[in-house]
Amino acid sequence: MTSKHILLLPGDGIGPEVVAEAEKVIAWFNQHKGTQFTTSTEFVGGIAYDKTGSPLPPKTLDAARKADAILLGAVGGPKWEPLEYAVRPERGLLGLRKELGLFANIRPALCFEALADASTLKRDVIAGLDIVIVRELTGDVYFGTPRGVETLPDGTRKGVNTMVYTSPEVHRIARVAFELAHKRNKKVCSVDKANVLECTEMWRQEIQKIHDSEYKDIALSHMYVDNAAMQLVRNPKQFDVVVTGNIFGDILSDCAAMLTGSLGMLPSASLGAKGTPGLYEPVHGSAPDIAGKGIANPIATILSFAMMLRYSFDLGKEADLLEKAVTQVLAEGLRTADIMQDSATKLSTSGMGDAIINALAKVSRKAA
Repeated sequence: MTSKHILLLPGDGIGPEVVAEAEKVIAWFNQHKGTQFTTSTEFVGGIAYDKTGSPLPPKTLDAARKADAILLGAVGGPKWEPLEYAVRPERGLLGLRKELGLFANIRPALCFEALADASTLKRDVIAGLDIVIVRELTGDVYFGTPRGVETLPDGTRKGVNTMVYTSPEVHRIARVAFELAHKRNKKVCSVDKANVLECTEMWRQEIQKIHDSEYKDIALSHMYVDNAAMQLVRNPKQFDVVVTGNIFGDILSDCAAMLTGSLGMLPSASLGAKGTPGLYEPVHGSAPDIAGKGIANPIATILSFAMMLRYSFDLGKEADLLEKAVTQVLAEGLRTADIMQDSATKLSTSGMGDAIINALAKVSRKAA
C-alpha cells in the first residue's frame, strides 16, 4: 500500500495512555503486514487550551485536514469545567467534527462472548449482541442557534438551545445507515420524538422518503427515543442498525455501550464525505480519576484503529485480524480492571497492549 499518514490526538486524562497502546499496534502492522503508516502528534482539548489558549489550535486543525485519518484519545476533565463553553475541551472535539464535516458517527455495540457475564444485564439478554448506532454529528441542539444564557430584566435567567435539522442533513445520514444495513441484516430503526418535537417529525418523514425512493429492500421501523431507551435494556437484540440525531444518539450510544459490560471496550468512527479524513476514538471519556495509574483499558482505542483500517484504508482483512486478536486475548482470560472477572488475570494498560500484540502474532500465523 502507499504511505498513509495518521494524526494522533492523545488529548486529556487517560487519552495519552490508550493512544500509546494503539501506536504499538500501528508499528506491528508496519513491521509484519507491510503497511506504511506514518504518524504525528498534536494537542487537542484541555491540554491544548493550557498550551495555546484554544481547545483546537490552528496547527492541530491544519494537521487534521492534511491527515489520511485521525486517532483521538479523549478530551475534558473537571480541571477545565470552570472555563466558558467556547474554550472548554469538548469544543475542540466538536470543532474537529464541524470543520472536517464529519456528520456520521458509527458506534458498534458488540458483546464479546468472553464478556457476556460482565454486563449488568442477564447473559441471555446480551449474549451475541451485535448492533450499530449511526448518530448524526454536526446538527441538532449541539450546533443550532440561537443558543446561550441570558438574564432577563426581572433578574430571571433563561437558557436556550435550538434543535434544528435540514432535509439534506437527514438524507445523508439516512443513506449512511441504509448502506450499512445492506452489509448487515437489512434492518434500520430510526429513533426520534416525532410526537412532541416538530424537528424530529420532519426527521421521520425525510427518513421514510429516502427509504421509499432508494432503499425499499431495507426493513425500516420508527421508534420514539424514550421507548428506544427502554427497548435497549429490555431486548437489545431486536435492533440491527439504529439511526438517530445528535443528542439522542449521544445518550443511546452510551446506553448501548454499557450493555456490553464496559465503556472501555467500545470504539467509534466519525466519517464525512469521500476524501475527508475519518476521526476514530473510543467511546469512553478522559477518566481523570484513573489517569496516570496505568489501569485504563486500551481495547476501545485499539478497536477504533481496527475501524480505521476498515473504513479509511479499505484494509478489511487487517481489521479482521486485529479484532480476532482482541477476541483471543479476552478468551484467554486477560482483563484490565474495568472488565475484571473471577479467575481472570489482571493486566495494566501497557500489559493489555502487549497481550494484543502477542495475540496478533498468533492469529496471524493461524491465518497464514
